[in-house]
Amino acid sequence: MLSLNDLEPLARRRLPRPLYAYVSGAVEDSVSLAENRRAFTEIALRPRVLAGVATRELDFELFGRRYAAPFGVAPMGIAALFAYRGDIVLAQAAQQAAVPAIMSGSSLIRLEEVMAAAPGTWFQAYLPGDVAQIDGLLSRVEAAGVSTLVITVDTPVAGNRENNVRAGFSTPLRPSLRLAWQGITHPRWLLGTFARTLLRHGMPHFENAYAHRGAPILSSRVLRDFSDRAHFTWTHLEAIRRRWQGTLVVKGILTAEDALLARRHGVDGVIVSNHGGRQLDGAIAPLRVLPEIVHAVPDLPVMLDSGVCRGTDVIKALALGARCVFVGRPFAYAATVGSTPGVAHAIDLLQAEISRDMAMLGLTRLADIGPACIRPAASLPHMPPHPETYR
Repeated sequence: MLSLNDLEPLARRRLPRPLYAYVSGAVEDSVSLAENRRAFTEIALRPRVLAGVATRELDFELFGRRYAAPFGVAPMGIAALFAYRGDIVLAQAAQQAAVPAIMSGSSLIRLEEVMAAAPGTWFQAYLPGDVAQIDGLLSRVEAAGVSTLVITVDTPVAGNRENNVRAGFSTPLRPSLRLAWQGITHPRWLLGTFARTLLRHGMPHFENAYAHRGAPILSSRVLRDFSDRAHFTWTHLEAIRRRWQGTLVVKGILTAEDALLARRHGVDGVIVSNHGGRQLDGAIAPLRVLPEIVHAVPDLPVMLDSGVCRGTDVIKALALGARCVFVGRPFAYAATVGSTPGVAHAIDLLQAEISRDMAMLGLTRLADIGPACIRPAASLPHMPPHPETYR
C-alpha cells in the first residue's frame, strides 16, 4: 500500500457489496464525485528550486491546539460496520498521529466511549429542527467532554443514493437471503467485524443522532426518519451558539453568502464541503469555491473536504486559503483493511507526501504555502469577488 489509492481495491474485496457501495458511492450520476477530483487535477503547481529544504515543518495551530499535519479524518457514518470498533479505530489513529478527527453523528458506538478512548475528538451532529431534541443532544455532548462541535448543514433531506439501493444497502439494513449471501461470501468481514461485534457488544444501533439511542443497524421493520432535518434553520444555529460554550464549526458550506451568514451567527470555523458528492449531484466542487469563501470570511478558519487523496491535493487547498483539509473514504478503506495500524499507515503516507511535495516546491513551512505555489491567480476559475457582493 504505497498510496491512499491502493487501499480502495483491498477494501472492495473485504467488504460485502452493500457496504462497499455505501462507502464508495455518491448520488445519482456521480457528477459531483467526479468533479471533486477534476478540480484538483486542473490546478498546476509552481516549484521553486535551490531553496534549502533539508527540514520541513508540517505542524499548525487550529482552535488553540497544535496538530502535526494539515489534514484530519472526516466524519464517516456506520464506521463500526466496515471495521471492528471503527469509530474508535479512526479516532485513536488520529490521536496517535496528532491530527484532528471528527466522529460522525451517524455512528454505531456511543460517543462517550469514543471520547474516553480518544479525548479531543471532534463530534459532528445532524440536528433536527426541534429545540428540545437539540438541547438534549447538546447536554449529552457536553457531558461527554466534547470541545469542538461540527454541525453538518447540507442534509435537509436524504440524498438520492441510487447505487446504494441497487447494491442492497439501506439504513437500517433489511435481512434477506441476498444480504446473508454477501456475509457468507465475505467471511473475513463476517467473522472479524460483524459477528465479533454481535458477540462482544450486541446489535449495533445508531447511538448518537439524539440524546437517546436510535434505530438498530439491522431490522426488517424500523425506518430512520430524516424529515426533521428539513426544519433546521439559522434560527436554531443562533440558539445553539448561545448555548454551546465550546468551538462551533459548520460543515457543508458552498457559497460565500452562507459563509457570511455562518460568521454572523457566531461560528468559529467553516468546512467547505459537498458531502463527498453524496448529497446534491452537480453541486460545485469545494475547491472551486474555496478562494471566494476564504475571501468573504478572512477572520475564520476555513477548512475543506471532498475529493482529497494526495499530498498535492492538500497543498493546493492550502494554497487557495484552507487552514486544513479532511479526508474521508481513503481512511475508511484503511480502517477496513488494517484497523488502527491501517489508518496509521494511511496517515503516514499522506504526511510523507506533503513533506516531499513541499521540498520539491521549495517550501519548508506550511506558512510558505500560498497562491504563488500554484499557476497564476488570473487563470484560476471562480476567483473571489469583493466581499461586499454578498452583503
